[in-house]
Amino acid sequence: MVDGFVGSWNEVSSLLRFNRNKNHNMGRKFFIGGNWKCNGTTEEVKKIVTSLNEAKVPGEDVVEVVVSPPYVFLPVVKSLLRPDFHVSAQNCWVRKGGAYTGEVSAEMLVNLAIPWVIIGHSERRQLLNESNEFVGDKVAYALSQGLKVIACIGETLEQREAGTTMTVVAEQTKAIAAKISNWDNVVLAYEPVWAIGTGKVATPAQAQEVHADLRKWIHANVSAEVAASVRIIYGGSVNGGNCKELAAQPDVDGFLVGGASLKPEFVDIINSATVKN
Repeated sequence: MVDGFVGSWNEVSSLLRFNRNKNHNMGRKFFIGGNWKCNGTTEEVKKIVTSLNEAKVPGEDVVEVVVSPPYVFLPVVKSLLRPDFHVSAQNCWVRKGGAYTGEVSAEMLVNLAIPWVIIGHSERRQLLNESNEFVGDKVAYALSQGLKVIACIGETLEQREAGTTMTVVAEQTKAIAAKISNWDNVVLAYEPVWAIGTGKVATPAQAQEVHADLRKWIHANVSAEVAASVRIIYGGSVNGGNCKELAAQPDVDGFLVGGASLKPEFVDIINSATVKN
């Protein structure tokens, strides 16, 4: 009887702590990632960096900004970029380097002092058939080498219309959760595939619903602490016009920005972080 009472009390107190932490955002610093994808020349990249260096944005206590140029531009961007912004790779290999032509290992990124990497972007899942398990393995290996990871999840239009959005993103998250024990260096990026580069954007209510459900799933399947502290950011046609309304949602902790990160409006998106204050 006592055991049952203690067990149920632990569940109640855990849920209370989760709700309390959720309301206080658990110190989840707003996160803005700029994914430049397969774009740019040396001159174009230098111009983008110059405009970012001149931008007036909130301090590092308010927002964490990370830009992700193609591999070949990582050193030049890192050398020129303002010190309060950081650099990310767009992908890395699933294990130690070796006879893997065309791949770049986590160790190489660490050697270049690149702190972040994007893993599991839907373009790689779809075009290169990266499975949930493969993405989970990549996240775990990158973390083991000291990288921080932006791990991408999201459903297709067909999956949303079939009503399986949460099933899909839960399975994608489960494959990551199965391989890692420490979430301190993970940012989850929810990117509905139907909204990436299409001009369609999830409504603030749609984004909030998935983010809140994801947090509940993490609470039930990982821990209350991780659910309260992990940053879940939104990606999918975010721009200067819609970022403030999206940023105001309680479970939206930032953005992974595609096309707009190559344009001046990226600064407006960074500044949307002030909505949280």
